[in-house]
Amino acid sequence: MPDSPDDGPSSVDLRTDVAHSARVYDYLLGGKDNYKADRKAAEDVVKVAPYMRTSVRANRNFMVRVARYLAAERGIRQFLDIGTGLPTSPNLHEVVQKVDPSCRVVYVDNDPIVLVHARALLTSTPEGRSRYIDADVSDPESILAAPEVRETLDLSQPVGLCLIAVLHFLHDEAKAHGIVESLLEPLATGSFLALSTIAIDSAPKQVGTAIKEYNARGIHSKARTKADIEGFFKGLELIEPGVTPVHHWRPDEEARKIDDTQVSMYGGLAIKR
Repeated sequence: MPDSPDDGPSSVDLRTDVAHSARVYDYLLGGKDNYKADRKAAEDVVKVAPYMRTSVRANRNFMVRVARYLAAERGIRQFLDIGTGLPTSPNLHEVVQKVDPSCRVVYVDNDPIVLVHARALLTSTPEGRSRYIDADVSDPESILAAPEVRETLDLSQPVGLCLIAVLHFLHDEAKAHGIVESLLEPLATGSFLALSTIAIDSAPKQVGTAIKEYNARGIHSKARTKADIEGFFKGLELIEPGVTPVHHWRPDEEARKIDDTQVSMYGGLAIKR
């Protein structure tokens, strides 16, 4: 594999000598937008947590099923996806615009590597719209005030807020809950919160060891219990089957084949009433 992903803005410092969460995730998904340090970090984690590749793929497929459900069964036509990560087809806008080409999506991430590849997130249908913001989940006020959000989304109408595989990078519980609440507060009744994050419940020893490996490489992550994750949905109405291992959430044929021991990500979807 070449040691240089797709070219991008020369002003962006990708720190290719240091493992990066987005690029490690990309490698585990089978992508090519990663460097030697990322591949080394990923393989070191896989040594202690052999399930990791299956877990990240299950999480990606969870996002696809949630997005399709929101567009096809709940009529959601606008989405705010925070912690987008590297473009991996199908991206969220591809999923929802297949249901309705007029769907509008705003992607948010603060990773330099994602910024380099953001153009792949902007291939919207002519009827819809896809925008990208270089911003941090820890500053929800700036995200919501961004022109790209205000020009693309109508916050007086329901929005699908997606926080997929991002909360485990927020260690402070009070701050993490405050961020989720701040993002939800201005959204209209009938909006949805979809999230997934690392859970300790499925295999405490393996997950704990994997988290230590990530943290040792500067990718600071935190595993939560199922009860902790359910707490992020406080005040919302969870959609069946509630918070569950991601491959159990309204599974398709592929998800049904996955062994429970191979997934450490839990997720859920809830509506704002």
